[in-house]
Amino acid sequence: MASSGCSSNRLRQTIVVALLLLASSSCLASAKHRGNGTTTTVPFHGKDELRRYRKIMAQSPDGDVIDCVPARLQPAFDHPKLRGQKPEAEPEERPKVGGAAAAEAEEEAVFPQAWTDGGESCPEKTVPVRRTRRRDVLRSSSAVRFGMKQPRAAGVVRRDSTSDGHEHAVGYVTGDQFYGAKASLNVWSARVATAAEFSLSQIWVISGSFGNDLNTIEAGWQVSPELYGDNNPRFFTYWTTDAYQATGCYNLHCSGFVQTNNRIAIGAAISPTSVYNGRQFDISLLIWKDPRRGHWWLQLGSGPLVGYWPSSLFTHLGGHANMVQFGGEVVNTRPSGSHTPTQMGSGHFPREGFNRAAYFRNLQVVDWDNNLLPAAALRLVADHPSCYDIQGGYNRAWGNYFYYGGPGRNVRCP
Repeated sequence: MASSGCSSNRLRQTIVVALLLLASSSCLASAKHRGNGTTTTVPFHGKDELRRYRKIMAQSPDGDVIDCVPARLQPAFDHPKLRGQKPEAEPEERPKVGGAAAAEAEEEAVFPQAWTDGGESCPEKTVPVRRTRRRDVLRSSSAVRFGMKQPRAAGVVRRDSTSDGHEHAVGYVTGDQFYGAKASLNVWSARVATAAEFSLSQIWVISGSFGNDLNTIEAGWQVSPELYGDNNPRFFTYWTTDAYQATGCYNLHCSGFVQTNNRIAIGAAISPTSVYNGRQFDISLLIWKDPRRGHWWLQLGSGPLVGYWPSSLFTHLGGHANMVQFGGEVVNTRPSGSHTPTQMGSGHFPREGFNRAAYFRNLQVVDWDNNLLPAAALRLVADHPSCYDIQGGYNRAWGNYFYYGGPGRNVRCP
């Protein structure tokens, strides 16, 4: 784990200075990245490689710049436990699927992102990295913690969380050993009221107690004006080994997650999105632990792999998860003393149903033998049902599913 106290603060201040210098410089001879407790420099090997790197980038319609970084030079390998390594080969064995799950594979292959609207992708042996700019760091409420969630009080991942402003509407399974989770998430352009708030929908893979030793792996979509500078829903990842205290980060903002896919940019906008009373768009995500190497892989449904979290990053998740959670989360800063109008999901309550309320469907977990199974004994909980609620069910087409979300502030949620 990263060190704490004054030493940690000094290191993080150094990291912020490095990010600001990088963002304001036109020189790409090296890229400085924040590791957990370290500041590192990634050198490029020779002028020819630098010249190639500067030419390989994509300008997204939403203003993002996506750089194609040589896979061996990506931020992950700045981590002390990963230095000198290179991306590992994809596992030969993947979670076993069949029946209804196999029938989903074709629709799950589509993962629309704004930067690939024109068919763009990075060359082989490179990975797309959304460029961090100076204004991104300056926009953060805490430059020292740029790209990190705020530290959390014990138990707030799924329990009532009014003390720190985080509110949830989730389904979860516990009481067993889990080696992965899968679901299809309905994507919406949730309205976020202030830059200090966010709205997200995700899968959590969790192990440890709900104290400071909590390990999580997370992936889904989020709207976060502070982190991204706009209100677009974006594909994101997260990890921590100490309940969001000092380890881990969003996306590739620190060393840890190893990307292997040259077509998916973590942190890039998802486009198109769902429309009220119109067409619905889902993304299907699978997080699973490779039984041979032990790494936790992120996969797009039954399709391509995105990358992996090395098992060496974790303590409890070095073995297995003891909880899997699916659902939505918002931050409520109570602007003007009232509950925030920040939306969760579509901004409509579950009772409105399909085409109107957001949903998770085909909720599954991975067992000890690498089998995908329905998420049995799913428990549903909403911290504040008058603000954001959740209602579940089961059918043959969707398996275990739930509708969730809400508008936030309303006559029953002042």
